[in-house]
Parts: sequence; structure tokens; C-alpha cells
Amino acid sequence: MSTTPSSPRVVVLAGGLSHERDVSLRSGRRVADALRSVGVDVSVHDVDADLVPALVQLQPDLVWPLLHGTSGEDGSVRDVVQLLGLRLLGTGPRESRVAWSKPIAKTVASRAGFATPEFVTLPQSLFRELGARQVLDAIVRTLGLPVVVKPSRGGSALGVTLVTRPDALPQAMVDCFAYSDTALVERAVLGTEVAVSVVDTGYGPFALPAVEIVTDGPYDFDARYNPGRTEYFTPARLSPDSARAVADLAVAAHQAFGLRSLSRTDLIVDTDGTPWFLEVNVAPGMTETSLLPQAAEAAGLSLGELYRSLVEAALAR
Repeated sequence: MSTTPSSPRVVVLAGGLSHERDVSLRSGRRVADALRSVGVDVSVHDVDADLVPALVQLQPDLVWPLLHGTSGEDGSVRDVVQLLGLRLLGTGPRESRVAWSKPIAKTVASRAGFATPEFVTLPQSLFRELGARQVLDAIVRTLGLPVVVKPSRGGSALGVTLVTRPDALPQAMVDCFAYSDTALVERAVLGTEVAVSVVDTGYGPFALPAVEIVTDGPYDFDARYNPGRTEYFTPARLSPDSARAVADLAVAAHQAFGLRSLSRTDLIVDTDGTPWFLEVNVAPGMTETSLLPQAAEAAGLSLGELYRSLVEAALAR
């Protein structure tokens, strides 16, 4: 599709070598298609040995990282883009590193006054040094059950397990360590699971309608990206007060972490209506089943126009 000479030239980064490569590729294609539909000159590039020469040759107006997992969300690729003197859409590398580490992010959230479940962070090496049984028993005694075991870094619920019985905890740790050498174990908060996306089109960050997530089991990788296992309600079926509270918390998290352009905060709303911060994402999924696009469409926004507004705001910043 031809574009006017004044149209911004955008390179979308998708793929990479993380466990979430396929999700990233799907996100990249969807965003690129939406941008082309509104006249943006956009190309999609994988993160490989050809990336730096390609960026140097193309000299795009803007680079939009849609990389999930390591390198995409830990700030490293964003560092390289800035080393090349190119502009980024989204959060900068330093802030990305803080959000990427779940234990650090939860500490930031707690200091900002957000409720977040009690947790411990345990490297795999500690189990070898101290003995797994003693450490696991201490987890159950102190945090109680149920708990959620998750990799300290990572996305798409890879390696995440809800543990309701003591005998299930060892396997949950093994599954977690397949994706990270450090586990975060947090007390499970029972309630309504919601995700709140925040966008900033140049007039300050604002929350899109919360998405409520209901699954036939754990909200794992399969439930997230294969239609049929998960039911979404947008806006979430919350009271007006709770809906305002989750929107306010997501915007406050976006600001407290120093995020830019877009983010998604994952929360649990307990039976008292209190929202609990779980994590914040600097590169939300953009696939056909992802939560930010669902929220934007529920708000009556055209995805193409929204994404173009994000591009223009990033260029004007």
C-alpha cells in the first residue's frame, strides 16, 4: 500500500529467541497490519544478526519493540536501538529492566503503596545448598496454601503453577526452573483476575476498560493463546468502585514505574473489592486473543488509529 512521503517509517521488532517467539511474531504481524491500514509505512524485522545493519540502513523514524520474554522486555534490545541513535516507541531500557524483574517490580509496587501478595524469591542454587525439603516446608509454614510459583522473569504464564497441596510444590518448582533460575513464590489471592491496559497518545496515560479473565483451569500459556479455553469479559464485571480502583491503580503503576506509550497491569480483585498488584508488562501481547486489543475495541477505538496515535505521540515526545 502506498503512503505519503510524510508518513512515519516504523520498524516493528518481533520474534527473537525467547520461549515467547511465536507470540511475538503474531503480535508483530497484527500491529503491522493495523498500522498499514491507516497509511503507516511499516516493516517487521526479527531480532537476529541482520538487525543492526538493517536498522542502520533503513534509519526508521521509530522502532516499536513487540518482543516478549528475555531481551525483548529486559531492556537489552531497547539499549541497542538507542545506541544506534534511533527512537523507541514504549518504555526505555532502564525502566523495562525494573518492570521485567517480578521481585523488583513487586518491591517498587509495595513502596508506591499498592497492595501486592506476600512473596519470597528463591534461586535454584539455594535448593541444592540448603536442601529442597526444608525450604519447601518453610514456604508452606510461612506463606500457607495456596501459593503461586512463577519464574522471577518471563511472561505468557510459562512455568507458572497454582499450588493448592504441599505434595504439588516440588513439581511446581521444577516446572518454574525450566524457564528461570530463580522462582518467585507468592501467596495466592483469590478473586477476580483482571488486566488493565494503559495507553498514552500524547495527553497523559489513561486506562482502557479492564478485561476479566475466566478460564476452565489455570490461565496458562495454552489458555492465553488458544481460543476456547478462556472467556473474557470486557469491561470486567466489577462494581463501579472496583472498576475505578483498578483503572486508577494501573495508571498509577504506569507512572510509578516510569513507563511510556503503553503497558498492562495484571491484578486480582479480592472479595472485599481490593485490587492486588501482580505484575506490569511493558510489551503487552497484541495477538488476536491478547488483552490490550480487546480492551481497545471495547472502548470503541480503532486499533489502527490507536496504534498510529501511539506512533505520533512517541515521535512528538
